[in-house]
Amino acid sequence: MLNLKEQEIWFVVGSQLLYGPKVLDIVAARGKEMAAYLDANEAIPCKFVYKGTIKSNDEVSAIIREANYDEKCIGIVTWCHTFSPSKMWINGLTHLQKPFCHFATQYNVEIPNDEIDMDFMNLNQAAHGDREHGFIGARMRLHRKVIVGHWKDENVIKELGAWMRAAAAFSFSQRLSIVRFGDNMREVAVTEGDKVEAQIKLGWQVNTWPVGELAAVIEKVTDEEVEAKVSEYKAAYDIHTDDLHAVYYQAREEIAMERILEREHASAYTNTFQDLWGMEELPGLASQHLMAKGYGYGAEGDWKTAAMLCIIKAMTQGLGGGSSFMEDYTYHYEKGNEYSLGAHMLEVCPSIAGTKPRIEVHPLGIGGKESPARLVFEGHAGKALAVSMIDMGGRLRLIVQDVECVKPVMEMPNLPVARVMWKIKPDFREGIRQWIVAGGAHHTVLTYDATVEMLADWAEMMDIEFVHLSESLTTEELKKELRVNDLLWKLS
Repeated sequence: MLNLKEQEIWFVVGSQLLYGPKVLDIVAARGKEMAAYLDANEAIPCKFVYKGTIKSNDEVSAIIREANYDEKCIGIVTWCHTFSPSKMWINGLTHLQKPFCHFATQYNVEIPNDEIDMDFMNLNQAAHGDREHGFIGARMRLHRKVIVGHWKDENVIKELGAWMRAAAAFSFSQRLSIVRFGDNMREVAVTEGDKVEAQIKLGWQVNTWPVGELAAVIEKVTDEEVEAKVSEYKAAYDIHTDDLHAVYYQAREEIAMERILEREHASAYTNTFQDLWGMEELPGLASQHLMAKGYGYGAEGDWKTAAMLCIIKAMTQGLGGGSSFMEDYTYHYEKGNEYSLGAHMLEVCPSIAGTKPRIEVHPLGIGGKESPARLVFEGHAGKALAVSMIDMGGRLRLIVQDVECVKPVMEMPNLPVARVMWKIKPDFREGIRQWIVAGGAHHTVLTYDATVEMLADWAEMMDIEFVHLSESLTTEELKKELRVNDLLWKLS
């Protein structure tokens, strides 16, 4: 799994030889000071490393080559302290393969009225340098993030930290492997997709392993291993069942699935209730506990949602609100009090729980197997996003909708699954209409941690379409946006 603190963002300062060694020494000292200050800030999730002051075409090209081939480097942040002629950046930026952020800042907060002279002006030319640097980014049509503001401003630092999380998710995506235990649920459209295009565009390796192989690995799990896993369950959850065989079998399934995932260096997986050959139960508790550990999951063979879940979990490490596989099940249409009920047969991640999860065993009524153990809980209240990746045929579209999760407004005593309720923005009918117009799937990632900005930055890095269903968006505006996107992506 990705560890954000082990990833590096390189801070590259732009200048030129015109100013002489004294000025360049000051520029380098300030670059080191700024990097150290930012690196120590809690909002900065990765190592922020000063990599030098660049003064020529050869130096730019050299640092870009080094960044491309250094596995720890997941992106570069550039800042032009003085005037840095943009032609010297062309050769290097042409070959940049890592995310790129243009940090438009300056060392001093204010113009020093009594001190400002031509020496000060020559040294502090960030406004001058940023415009030159900005031009070449625009001229080269580079995917880049532009962050503006003083480097000690907390809002600016948070924006930079959010971009770093997106850069880490970009790096994670390039190495992502997804195991499909069996195929997709039969006749379902949205869980299908072009796996070759996904690997070309996003880096995802999506491959299938037979369910029979998983069943064989389940049989080889030892009783001692199962006991240790059940001890983990008892420490984290309350057991509300006498059917301990179902709980122990889920432990066997979890150990076996993780064994295959580790063997294949995979961070996400799918399964389907239509293909459980050789297994006693559909994995419920097993899948929920794996998600809590950071794995991505998609039901009914939904590899796109599985991938997005583990990417979002990697992106949002340490934030604490939680992210889960989710499905829109049914609506509460009481006038003025409308809600969506999100749940699934079994597989909702306990990271979003507002109450301590309970292990329960109930008949499933689908799949034709034994009653599986699962975690039952209510999701917690708070602002969140519903995220859906869909294949539009020729391109991928990432849809993000603003929602407000609430404590469920009813107890639902006969619904033995994890569940969460939310209000859809801007309002219930308009929000559902927009989701359907955009083609959003019934499976989503529900995340309390990822922000629209993080996901938009990630989508730009991946060069895929991004659609935000915001509180202020109207359906007519969305239709126009989608028509324009269709034209732009056909031309690109």
